Amino acid sequence: METLVVGRITTVFGVRGWVKVHSYTDKVETLCSYKPWFIATASGIQQLEIDDWRRHGESLVVHIKGTDDRDIAQKWCGSEIQVAKTNLPELSKDDYYWHQLEGLAVIAHHQDQEVRLGVVKSLLETGANDVLVVKGDSQSIDREERLIPYVDEFVVKVDLADQRVDVNWDPAF
Repeated sequence: METLVVGRITTVFGVRGWVKVHSYTDKVETLCSYKPWFIATASGIQQLEIDDWRRHGESLVVHIKGTDDRDIAQKWCGSEIQVAKTNLPELSKDDYYWHQLEGLAVIAHHQDQEVRLGVVKSLLETGANDVLVVKGDSQSIDREERLIPYVDEFVVKVDLADQRVDVNWDPAF
């Protein structure tokens, strides 16, 4: 089973086994709809069941089923929350999850030439728009890191089958 990290348990909340969770999802509440949760432990992957949750400011607080003590809940703090990729909803055409873009080759189209800039290392959320973090590799024009806004003006095409992102971008930037 392939999993994806969607959040992190940060700290205990109260004395009855609740924990505070930081969600990496666009809408914080969405995290609780992905079930079950998996946590990597020293002895392997463990499944967690959430039996209650509520919004708390910009994050969530959740209750892990069978965990009714603050000291027991403490052992989950610092753990990344993983879910099966198959649990993610289907997206409409031309929409992608960030994890689908990571590792794709980035090809710049500039002055009627194609130039490989590197691969998508990660994405950043800036508020205005997302940004591709592109890191040069052994096949690119250099080893520089570039930040390319993920907007239609610059991102021309995403081709998951060919493992590439085509961009309108001056390689000198």
